[in-house]
Amino acid sequence: MRLNESKLQAQCVKAFRLKYPDYHHLFFAVPNGGSRNPIEGARLKAEGVVAGVADMLLLVPNAQYHGLCIEFKWGKGRQQESQKKFQTEVEKIGYKYIIVRSFDDFCREIDIFLKN
Repeated sequence: MRLNESKLQAQCVKAFRLKYPDYHHLFFAVPNGGSRNPIEGARLKAEGVVAGVADMLLLVPNAQYHGLCIEFKWGKGRQQESQKKFQTEVEKIGYKYIIVRSFDDFCREIDIFLKN
């Protein structure tokens, strides 16, 4: 994850935890990205790390979905093929998947999701 995406994600996490403290443990990051040496990469893969999983998960259902998967992208950043595949798979089984490009996007999408 690039630095701008990281800053955006941190800002969104802080705002979420202030507004929805009851869901603190149900909203978390999936640390799939970053540089890894081959040994650490192999260990993480053996532990179950899967390429393409969304940056954050909200394990709170609403009237329509089982939960929410959030992918952060900065500027014109695009999904990798593994991310598109993950999106397709989770949407098939009843999860909502969103791509967030700004703090305002995040706040709007979270509020909509949690009010349904």
